Amino acid sequence: MSESDIYKEFIDWLGSTWIRLPDAFELLPLIKARYSPQEAELLTGFPFSPKPLEELARDRGMDREELAAMLDILARKGVIYCFIRGGIRLYRLNDSFFTFLRSSFWAGGKDEVSTTVAPLVNQYYYHGYFDQYADKHLRGLRALPIEETIHEEEAPKILPYEDVAKVLEDKDYFCVTTCACRHRKNLDPSSPDCRYSTENCLHFGPLARYIVEQNLGREITREETHKILRQAADEGLVHGVSNWVKGVDTICNCCKCCCMWFESFHLLRHAKSMDASNYMVKSYQETCKACGLCVKRCPMEALHLEDSTISQNKKGKAAVPDESLCIGCGVCVHKCPTGSLTLVHRREINDPPADPHGHVMRFLTDK
Repeated sequence: MSESDIYKEFIDWLGSTWIRLPDAFELLPLIKARYSPQEAELLTGFPFSPKPLEELARDRGMDREELAAMLDILARKGVIYCFIRGGIRLYRLNDSFFTFLRSSFWAGGKDEVSTTVAPLVNQYYYHGYFDQYADKHLRGLRALPIEETIHEEEAPKILPYEDVAKVLEDKDYFCVTTCACRHRKNLDPSSPDCRYSTENCLHFGPLARYIVEQNLGREITREETHKILRQAADEGLVHGVSNWVKGVDTICNCCKCCCMWFESFHLLRHAKSMDASNYMVKSYQETCKACGLCVKRCPMEALHLEDSTISQNKKGKAAVPDESLCIGCGVCVHKCPTGSLTLVHRREINDPPADPHGHVMRFLTDK
């Protein structure tokens, strides 16, 4: 089989899962930069659901140890996912979303492959890859309110999946990686360097163990996790949490300039960015001093200074939120110098999917 045929079959296979691979100029160069012809041939037909090594070796007519060695190399590249369940090591092929937008950049590498792949991913994102999200109602991340930004009197019962402390309560293993979005932007000569810190993408449980085992990130403590969240909040980054209730494995700390979800809203003109929390910002215009800090910090441009008849500052203006744009992240509330902003419950509560499987099903059915 020719090299071109090998890559064609692999592209067809990799694009057969929930996330498609639309044709674009960057697609083949991207695939070639990430997968050698031998790897592409091996991985064509490789299951996206976890299988034991014995079964995989039998299906491919390969020696068990030889296959294990190859898969371990691919796992360190973030191309194969592996973990232990019931004492048995299982392997599955990572889909293109996981590989191109996440695992390829977690380690923060600046090697030749990373510097080649980054601009190709960036351009492919703009040239059709992310268009499949344009009309979908569900996003991969949901805004998680910054701690202590919710007004207890107006939202006395904080939903457990929107309380940072509750989300982390049952986690037993933590790690941190480089922010994949910021790193691929910083590696791309055509993208301006991002001013925000990069090592602040947090992962938990089995995903975190996989990341540490494959040297894609480093293990941290629960206390370090909370410290990173506080630092991210101070910087003005948005906590973006896995968009399901049970088995949350990621909290990203996202910036407007690099995050795939914010870019989809601001540059690709999708109807939404990441999914909003069930909270929204409320402004107390009487005490607002119209400093404009909240306007600068809001990643959705959902706050504006407007003339106010009840403001008591010399400017006669106050911060006014746009409910349709606010995602309830609390970034503006966190640094308001007069305490004139808070998060309150939205009129309607929308629960995220129960688990990762429910997330995929809701994405595919778009309900």
